[in-house]
Amino acid sequence: MPAISLYQSGLTSRILISGAGMTPAKVPEWRLYLDHALASGVAETAILLEKEARNTAENADFGAALIEAELGWDRVNSMAVCAKPFHMRRAVMTLRKYIPPHVRLIARPPEDPRDLSAQNWWHTDQGRERVLRELGKISEYALKSDLGDV
Repeated sequence: MPAISLYQSGLTSRILISGAGMTPAKVPEWRLYLDHALASGVAETAILLEKEARNTAENADFGAALIEAELGWDRVNSMAVCAKPFHMRRAVMTLRKYIPPHVRLIARPPEDPRDLSAQNWWHTDQGRERVLRELGKISEYALKSDLGDV
């Protein structure tokens, strides 16, 4: 998880974990990521935990509200966005609607060779389906005004 490596290397002192979605093992996303972070040595006090978001727009909205309440946006200059490569564009575009314009966004996808990438997504039916579904979601978000300026 890129957020953990950023924390371990001292590049961030806080990690936001967000998401109520369920993993294939029927565990909430937030629980999976929290357990992994704690097992990797991230201090519990370093974690901002958002348990309600059911989609990317809610991740951005609820996460931004939590950052404002816990830290204050005036104390945040940059933010690493940790998301799968095929999802990164929508994540960044969505965040732009919910965070202040002075905050620099840094895309930091995981480096997992099993993930879809620009070099391989079209090689499988599943890869093509996921990327095309993601493009459709960008369109849906745009129509609902859930995207900000990038």
